[in-house]
Amino acid sequence: MATNQASGAEFIEEALRIVKKGEEKKIPLRLMGGFAIRLHSPNNEHLYEALDRKPAYDLDFVTYGKHRPLMKKLFADLGYTPMVSMALLFGTGKNRAVYKDENHNRSVDVFFDKLEMCHAIEFKDRLELDYPTISLSDLLLQKIQICQINEKDIKDVMILLREHQIGETDKETVNIVYIAKLLARDWGFWYSSVSNLKKTKEFLAEYKNLTDADREDIEKKITRIAKALEDEPKSVQWKLRSKIGTSKRWYTEVEELVRYG
Repeated sequence: MATNQASGAEFIEEALRIVKKGEEKKIPLRLMGGFAIRLHSPNNEHLYEALDRKPAYDLDFVTYGKHRPLMKKLFADLGYTPMVSMALLFGTGKNRAVYKDENHNRSVDVFFDKLEMCHAIEFKDRLELDYPTISLSDLLLQKIQICQINEKDIKDVMILLREHQIGETDKETVNIVYIAKLLARDWGFWYSSVSNLKKTKEFLAEYKNLTDADREDIEKKITRIAKALEDEPKSVQWKLRSKIGTSKRWYTEVEELVRYG
């Protein structure tokens, strides 16, 4: 088994290899998470050093559930072996598969149809919106759905927003119309997202290597997103749940996956 950990660039190269292999098999695999944001933010690569954003060491993908029977063979051809855990079999991970490349010391998570963490993000008919990653809107949702958000995720939100425009389309843009309408149906997801956007704005002053232009741009975009989330008309379910507030848990507690080869 390899002892040296691959670099971030090598992980991105591997992610592209996996996506390409999926395309050859007519399987739409889309990259998620921090590496997807990095791949999507070439004009702000310098912010990774400025923010001291250390790379993660696994890859996350999503595809449609109908392709699940093909995953084991696809990843075997790529040099990966499947892994099993109780959480994968019975918990929130049942819509998830994990593969390990022992020779290169890296693992891959594949989610089917949805990402189920603190809140659920559905990908029905959405994987074709972007390539080789999920859409920018879904990348942002993936980060701001985290109830106990940490600094690396906050840094990812900053980089994503610094790189991209906010608007009403999914073409190289964070689609705030889609996000606002989605969260207007789910108070818990809305509350986590608003809280994390506020926290991200508060953290801007902490990173001294950001320029004034960086801070101003990111803050302006967060303000615009927050206003869209506030102004969007809410569903009856949202309004009823909002009356309960945080006195009742509004998110799912994520189980830690125990992986073994």
